[in-house]
Amino acid sequence: MSGREGGKKKPLKAPKKQTKELDDDDVAFKQRQKEEQKALQELKAKASGKGPLGTSGIKKSGKK
Repeated sequence: MSGREGGKKKPLKAPKKQTKELDDDDVAFKQRQKEEQKALQELKAKASGKGPLGTSGIKKSGKK
């Protein structure tokens, strides 16, 4: 057991990420994803404003 084993160990340095070139397909795909995300957010905001669906007052049982 060496004296340096205890305590936190330094993380290894991660290699730098290569910046890859985006072609037209990638740009169009990212744009379409952003538009879909924006539409989904709008639908969520619209749906959250409403109360529970299908409630029509007191529910009656079938027994008499």
